[in-house]
Amino acid sequence: MHPSLLLLTDSRLPAGGHAHSGGIERAVASGAVHDVASLSSFLHGRLHTAGTQSAALTAAACAEAARLATHHAPHRWLVLDAEVDARTASPAQRDASRTQGRLLLRVARRIWPSPVLDDLATITPNPHHPMALGAAAHAAGATPEEAALAAAYHAITGPATAAVRLLGLDPVAVHALLATLTPALTAQARRAGASPGWEALPAYSSPALDLLAEQHARAEVRLFIS
Repeated sequence: MHPSLLLLTDSRLPAGGHAHSGGIERAVASGAVHDVASLSSFLHGRLHTAGTQSAALTAAACAEAARLATHHAPHRWLVLDAEVDARTASPAQRDASRTQGRLLLRVARRIWPSPVLDDLATITPNPHHPMALGAAAHAAGATPEEAALAAAYHAITGPATAAVRLLGLDPVAVHALLATLTPALTAQARRAGASPGWEALPAYSSPALDLLAEQHARAEVRLFIS
């Protein structure tokens, strides 16, 4: 793993990721997630749907950033932005993705100054999170596969950490659960990094996560933004 990915995947990175639960807060409120076993089911499902899609889109963004570094055509970010939008059915999920993307891009431009990141910020001031993560990974010197690994990791560690806070779960047990997902994370990243182009990007559906996101957006009381 590229050393810079440790910064990108660190929950202490001041990009606002800690304020999002990835659907866990509403899943806990509904009773669907209530212990480590039910959290395991949630994380497995999230990894193989939203996580897989995010990994592929992040890898595509990282590869696109590499191309744009030598062939200046920043308008292509708009094309990828449309691809991400089309694969994010829930308006609440789109809002959360763009909020996280904007904040991550702001931080990345200060840590890894890059013309590619500047172009992305100019063309799409509120990029989706996978776009910002992929572009930031490229600016940090990472490969598309490494960027995909960061995305897949982000897709499950945020909800896992939120579950510890919401349910008072044993953090050691939760991290042991995350450790069991390592082979799946590696496999997802390898497949995403090997994608030949945008035409091969997946469009996995996760209606349960979409419904949780919409319910959360309408909740009067909530601890997390999403």
